[in-house]
Amino acid sequence: MKAQTVVILDFGSQYTQLIARRVREINVYSVIYPCSVDPATVERERPIALILSGGPNSVYDDGAPQLDERYLDLGLPILGICYGMQQVVRLRGGEVVHGERGGEYGRTSASFKTDVSVFNGLPEESVVWMSHGDQAASLPNGYEAIASSINCPHAAVAGEGGKFIGLQFHPEVTHTDQGLQILRNFLFGICGAKGDWKMSSFIDTTVDAIRRRVGGEKVVLGLSGGVDSSVAALLLHEAIGDDLECIFVDNGFLRKNEAEQVVSTFRDHFKMRFHFVDAAEDFLSAIAGVEDPELKRRRIGHTFIDVFRREATKLKEVRYLAQGTLYPDVIESVAAHGGPTATIKTHHNVGGLPEELGFELIEPLRNLFKDEVRKIGRLLGLPGSIVGRHPFPGPGLAVRLPGRVTREDLDTLREADAIMIDELRNGGFYDRTSQVFAVLLPVYSVGVMGDNRTYGRVVALRAVTTEDFMTADWARLPYDLLAKISNRIINEVEGVNRVVYDISSKPPSTIEWE
Repeated sequence: MKAQTVVILDFGSQYTQLIARRVREINVYSVIYPCSVDPATVERERPIALILSGGPNSVYDDGAPQLDERYLDLGLPILGICYGMQQVVRLRGGEVVHGERGGEYGRTSASFKTDVSVFNGLPEESVVWMSHGDQAASLPNGYEAIASSINCPHAAVAGEGGKFIGLQFHPEVTHTDQGLQILRNFLFGICGAKGDWKMSSFIDTTVDAIRRRVGGEKVVLGLSGGVDSSVAALLLHEAIGDDLECIFVDNGFLRKNEAEQVVSTFRDHFKMRFHFVDAAEDFLSAIAGVEDPELKRRRIGHTFIDVFRREATKLKEVRYLAQGTLYPDVIESVAAHGGPTATIKTHHNVGGLPEELGFELIEPLRNLFKDEVRKIGRLLGLPGSIVGRHPFPGPGLAVRLPGRVTREDLDTLREADAIMIDELRNGGFYDRTSQVFAVLLPVYSVGVMGDNRTYGRVVALRAVTTEDFMTADWARLPYDLLAKISNRIINEVEGVNRVVYDISSKPPSTIEWE
């Protein structure tokens, strides 16, 4: 039976995915659609509620995304957050003010009407997170203010006979102290949610859906050894057994002993039909002399397609191609309201392969977030070393070597990276960080080793903590741990005489260096 669903309409907020995650954390299934989607498409989901996200625009901007007023006539409970609230207030005849009169940013104290169901169980005052340039100055007929702050008299509103709740603040971020409880009150108190979204039921439903779709046909999967493709492999193997053909391409940019671990796990332990391809020379040739990071990524992506095509065509009677695409990959590839999105880094796991190879596409994880995929992996018996593995870019160590890539530099970086990960595991910090790695910089440094002058390479260490990888903070690792990592790298990795630690956060930096 289909789980109850909440539809989130995305107006371009940086927090839209976070809204979906928070809803799922309280066991209610959620899906995200661009705000431009036709209401009839949303109705087919048979949602129990709508959530309207925030967004970077002013409601007065030329070309700003607009809410189709038909959504307000569906009879569904609606939660409007920030821009989503302003859209409804304006559509229904209220006034939204723009600029200095409407702006408010950061933590602020708000007062709640606790006799309103969405604020049941909350203190009368609590800290909320504001991030808006506009706000509602006057409300439509039949609407009332149910929360206020010093600078925002309409910090929350109710209308449409209680069917609409508008929040000028962001309940989805941890900076709002009672945010999760507000979402619970809306979903369970106003929408009548049952909380029936569970990972175990997802596994059963997905396995059954794969069996019904595939029948007795063959499926090929590009298995990287990361948690996404690994969990996809286990789900498919559970559903169709030996009709799954896994292709593992060693591009020469993997971490130390990674290829051996993947072979041991999937071919030897799980007994899958497993094809190992050593294509290091293909990939090194493809990026020989390349310094531009985007060109490097594109060439690696194109080479992967070529190698994968070559190996896949050796298999007979394969109809389907499976990928470990996750929900953030899908969402980020489409603008909130049909416009262009900025390319920060090119990804080659969304699209491309189906058109190149002529297979029908299967993406069993398409509607999941990373933390949900890890939960499924644990339920399916995936080893902790893979389930808990930090994210690793598709181009691998090639984008942790700024500038040109050589086999010798890859070997140097591989050893330094292994030492860092080893010491973080030994010190109990690997699972307390979200992503850690070493970068071999294209610079040389003067040093003294023994009585001799050296002119060696510089290794940068990077460790971050994050909840969603959309923002990240540099990890405050203990000095003694950093000293131990540095000492081992300088003493054990030939040609390195200096180690530095990256203390920049995202934004303004990205997590990876390229």
